[in-house]
Amino acid sequence: MEEKKFIKLKKNEFEVKEFVKLYLGMGKVSKVNIEYTPIGEKVVMRTNKPGLIIGRGGEKIERLTQVLKKRFGFENPHIEIQEIDNRNLDSQSVADEMAINIEKFGSLRFKTISYKFLQQIIDAGARGVELKLSGKLPGARAKTWRFKKGYLKKVGDSAKVVDRATAVAQTKMGTIGISVSILHPGVKIHDQIDLTKKKIQEAV
Repeated sequence: MEEKKFIKLKKNEFEVKEFVKLYLGMGKVSKVNIEYTPIGEKVVMRTNKPGLIIGRGGEKIERLTQVLKKRFGFENPHIEIQEIDNRNLDSQSVADEMAINIEKFGSLRFKTISYKFLQQIIDAGARGVELKLSGKLPGARAKTWRFKKGYLKKVGDSAKVVDRATAVAQTKMGTIGISVSILHPGVKIHDQIDLTKKKIQEAV
């Protein structure tokens, strides 16, 4: 019985998260988390555009609060905004922005868009990045294109620290799936060996 309640709770949380992103619009919110406190539900939203989320005088937040009460039965929802320091290091923000660009400029420019974001992420300090696009893409080559730069761990415990996200772009040619993986600056990789002169001297 408890297992069914847990599954239902997680299903409802997923529906709330997807609704909030759709309600506010693509590219406005990166992540949505729901926390339960003694005084009500806390909805934490990470965004690089807090002004667009809050609205003039907090009007958008107030409307969303009322929707959460009526549509999802929240008793006392409290919305908290967390601003993203650098959107180029947030995988979901990058994935959403790529989808918006591809929908705006067309799938024929997917390479230009991908290389632009790839360089922006590296310039922001990322240790590694991989952008993967699949679906209705121009050209006779593979249906999946990968754009990679730097170091990116894909398996093992170190792979868990990679920030991953997905988004979907709807174009005239069809649907394009976008996957973004970013290894943030400062992340320690335990199985990576540093053979710089300084590290060798320290080990001696």
